[in-house]
Amino acid sequence: MTAMNIGLLTLEIFLPNSHSLKEKRFVMRSLKDRLRKFNISIAECDHQELWQRSTMGIVSICSDHQVLEKTLNAVVEESEKILNGSLSNYQIEYL
Repeated sequence: MTAMNIGLLTLEIFLPNSHSLKEKRFVMRSLKDRLRKFNISIAECDHQELWQRSTMGIVSICSDHQVLEKTLNAVVEESEKILNGSLSNYQIEYL
């Protein structure tokens, strides 16, 4: 049986120009849609009730650790481009 590697990426997002949950949801939906090309699972995990903050959890599974690492790093880079300075922090964990 082949070992499966699981990667968890947590994105901390601050949206200073968001003035409503509707605006925040628009940005989060756009982020999710644009990151789906990486074949990941993504969900908002915290701060759902706040207008200007979000924590997104992203998970990927792969049999090759190097491929998994490249994928999650590419997701971080793409997120930085999409969010244009609103990505305040991120963390990658391997399980």
